Amino acid sequence: MMLMQSIMGCYYSGGEFGLPLNVAKALELWHRAGELGDEVSYYLIGTAYKDGRGVERDEQKAKHYWELAAMGGDAKARNNLGCKEWQAGKLERALRHWMIAVNDGNLNSLGNIKKFYLDSHATKDDYTKAMRSYQAYLVEITTDQRDEAVAFSDEYKYYESGL
Repeated sequence: MMLMQSIMGCYYSGGEFGLPLNVAKALELWHRAGELGDEVSYYLIGTAYKDGRGVERDEQKAKHYWELAAMGGDAKARNNLGCKEWQAGKLERALRHWMIAVNDGNLNSLGNIKKFYLDSHATKDDYTKAMRSYQAYLVEITTDQRDEAVAFSDEYKYYESGL
């Protein structure tokens, strides 16, 4: 149920699939989905507040909803929180947020940690740990079943080409 509400919110937000563009309806659906445990919906609400889309622009509310999303495991929200901490001059907190996001596969956070390392705000060990965490994430999401599907797809393309 929560996933359907989140998706419908996205459709209303973009005026897609014959639905009218209605950001207020999208926000209502995302709120309901968030209350049911959908962290992505909280991320989307936070982004709406950051951009002032359908609501008055409010950085504090954006941060609040990103915190809810991050607590639920949303890596994009976690990355955004790291950026907010960096902007506030709280570099250690920013690095901690980005390290958590990298563990969940957020490539932007890895790039932010790299910038921190190049600007001497993070150690070589921090950057190495982040790269290893991201690599471990990539290994974790790779499965034998997915590899078999890719191999089958490649084989099918070969036969379809007539070679």
